[in-house]
Amino acid sequence: MRYTIFGESHGPGVGVVLEGVPAGLQLDMDAVLVDLQRRAPGGSPLSTARNEKDIPIIESGLYQGHTTGTPLTALFPNEDVRSKDYASIQNTPRPGHADYTAHVRYGGYADPRGGGHFSGRLTAPLVFAGAVAKQILQGKGIRVGAHISSIYGINDDPLEDWESLEAVQHKAFPVLNDAIAEEMQQAILEARSELDSVGGSIECAVFGMPAGLGDPDFGKNAEGIFSQYLFAVPAVKAVGFGAGTAFSLMRGSEANDPLYYDTDGSVQAEQNCAGGINGGITNGMPIFFEVTMRPTPSIARKQFTVNLATGENAELELKGRHDPCVVHRAVPVIEAAAALAACELLGI
Repeated sequence: MRYTIFGESHGPGVGVVLEGVPAGLQLDMDAVLVDLQRRAPGGSPLSTARNEKDIPIIESGLYQGHTTGTPLTALFPNEDVRSKDYASIQNTPRPGHADYTAHVRYGGYADPRGGGHFSGRLTAPLVFAGAVAKQILQGKGIRVGAHISSIYGINDDPLEDWESLEAVQHKAFPVLNDAIAEEMQQAILEARSELDSVGGSIECAVFGMPAGLGDPDFGKNAEGIFSQYLFAVPAVKAVGFGAGTAFSLMRGSEANDPLYYDTDGSVQAEQNCAGGINGGITNGMPIFFEVTMRPTPSIARKQFTVNLATGENAELELKGRHDPCVVHRAVPVIEAAAALAACELLGI
């Protein structure tokens, strides 16, 4: 499957074209809507006040509830936009955003309203594509799930199995330890009250992937494929598989995953520091990784920038509606990226 996301944050709408979807998949739209709702702001002080219904309009590729095998196209109209909030920053790029790089890359023609094509709004169609991928994977016994692993240095309990992740998917604030959730939410609200934002991390796992998928080479490496999808998610700045950066604190005797034959004759590992991948090839263990997400760049504090029209230094004070933290809303987005990557590894 290949996907193309289109649209801008304050344009008529955003959407996705998903090519190569197998014909005959009975698409569970209720499950798709659940994932989209998990991504939506939800009217909470933890999120932006922008309110979009995010009910996809299926333009093609679905007939009588089944995929047809032709491109599956979903459109999300933009209904709650306030473009006037961005009129004053047309020529003053926001620090931390893609405003300046988009200006250079597209010769000054990029749509700056709400971040344009670089907005988190574009994750709605990505979640749709991922929800389709997850249903294809479920048919093969493969499951994808994630939880908030940290926010501003406050850590959730470590992920252990699918059962714990399955419960998280029904929570408004997706953590394993609800007591920790209160601390995380307080940190977000405190940053908001100080006209600031916070970042964090998300731990994700793919259960049921067979051994032997991927290659050590560029372009086919399993970790590389996952990373390409994950770094396409706005605000993701780091990806670590298995023990990740903790490998730097280990000895080889701690980092290696001892192997053994299970009672069914399959090869298993006593631990999973490798995150399910060795040499760019899946080893049959669950694929574990953690992504680090930067604090939301749009903050109401005064910041220094430049004026591209006058060629002078400038100051910037943002207005509008912004998330003080995107991590909790990004959990289904990371799941979507992981599901699409898993499909590519499987050759779907």
